[in-house]
Amino acid sequence: MARMSPIFRRTDRRTESKAPRERLVTLIGKPDCHLCEDAQVVVEKVCADLGVAWEKKDITQDEELHRAYWEQIPVVLVDGAQHTFWRVNEDRLRRALTAK
Repeated sequence: MARMSPIFRRTDRRTESKAPRERLVTLIGKPDCHLCEDAQVVVEKVCADLGVAWEKKDITQDEELHRAYWEQIPVVLVDGAQHTFWRVNEDRLRRALTAK
């Protein structure tokens, strides 16, 4: 049985009622990753449209992130919970950030 990373958290239902401006999207990737670049375009667009803060983390600069996500990058977290990996769907991310 696979052990869950300490970084990964299940979606906390309490965060779903947050206004978009209270949310945080984290994009985890690495330099020179074309999927990471594609994901960043989607994250930037959706977050700008909704007024959501976002941050970018590099697995090559963080050993814990590297261990947890190196096979899944890019990974998108919403309020610290894993939302998706590899490909970011704009509509799905938008729905996650505006869910009441």
